[in-house]
Amino acid sequence: MEIAKEKKIVKLMIQIYSEGHDKKPLNENQKMQELLDYAYFRLDKCPFKDNKKFCSKCKVHCYKPEMRQQIKNVMRYAGPRMLFKHPILLFKHMLQKGE
Repeated sequence: MEIAKEKKIVKLMIQIYSEGHDKKPLNENQKMQELLDYAYFRLDKCPFKDNKKFCSKCKVHCYKPEMRQQIKNVMRYAGPRMLFKHPILLFKHMLQKGE
C-alpha cells in the first residue's frame, strides 16, 4: 500500500478518535494534531515503504513508547467505528494488508 493511502487512513482514524473521544474536531485538538504529524513523519521514514504491513505486526517499532501507546488507543477506539463511517476504505485496507 502506498504511503499516501496509509496517511489518509491514519488521519481518518485520528479524526474519529478526536471527535468521539475528546469531543473536539482534529483542527482544534493540539494533542491529536501532534500525533498525526508524528505518524506522518514515521510513515515517511518507514524502511518498508510500500511493502509495509500493519505497524502492530512489524518487528521494527519506530514509534516512541508514549506515541505508540497513543496511536494504539486511537486504533482501538477508531478501528471498530471505521466499519460504520468508512466501510469500503476499511475493507480495502484490510485486504491490501493481507490481514
